[in-house]
Amino acid sequence: MKPADSSVPLHPLLAERWSPRALDPEVELTDKQFTALFEAARWAPSWGNTQPARYIAGRRGESTFDKLRGTLSRGNHGWAGNASALVLGVTKLTNDDGETLPYGEYGLGLATENLVLQAVGEGLVAHQMAGFDRDAAREAFGIPADYEPMVVIAVGAPGDAEQLPERLREKESAPRSRIPLTEFVFSDSWQEPTF
Repeated sequence: MKPADSSVPLHPLLAERWSPRALDPEVELTDKQFTALFEAARWAPSWGNTQPARYIAGRRGESTFDKLRGTLSRGNHGWAGNASALVLGVTKLTNDDGETLPYGEYGLGLATENLVLQAVGEGLVAHQMAGFDRDAAREAFGIPADYEPMVVIAVGAPGDAEQLPERLREKESAPRSRIPLTEFVFSDSWQEPTF
C-alpha cells in the first residue's frame, strides 16, 4: 500500500485510497463485498436528490466483465483483466420530463467515490479509468441516449507489481504526488493561500 503523505493525519479510508494497476487475479469478491460497493454508491449525495448515477457491473468470469474489458483502451485492457470486478459508471442526463439534469457528472463522481472508499473499507483497491470507448460501451449494453457512460472502475485486491509490463511497474512504484496545499485552498483572493 502507498498511504497518502498528508500534512495532517487523514482517516484511514482516505489515506489508504490509491489506484494501483497490479491486481491479484486469484481474488474473487464475495456477494456481500460486491453488493456493498453499490449500496455505498447509492447512498451518495446528489444535487436535489436527483440520484443520476447508474452502474453496469460484472465480476471476472461473467460476460458483463468481458464486455466491459472489451471497451477498454489498449493501455488498460491488459492489466484490468486481473480485476475482481469491472464497473461502468453512467450518468443520467435528463429528468423524467426530458429537461437537462444539472450536475449529473458531479453526482456520478460523488457516488463513485463512495464506491471506491467502500472498496478500501473492504480491504480492496479501485482504479478509475477514462481510457475506454464510450460508444462501444453504449452499444454493448444498449445504454439509452439520455445516459452517458463516464468511467470504468477496476476493483480487486492488490497484486504483484512485478507482473506488470515495465512501463506500468514504474508508475506503480512511483511516489504518490499531489499539488501543494498552498496551491489548492485560497482565502481572500486567488493569490492568497489559506495554508
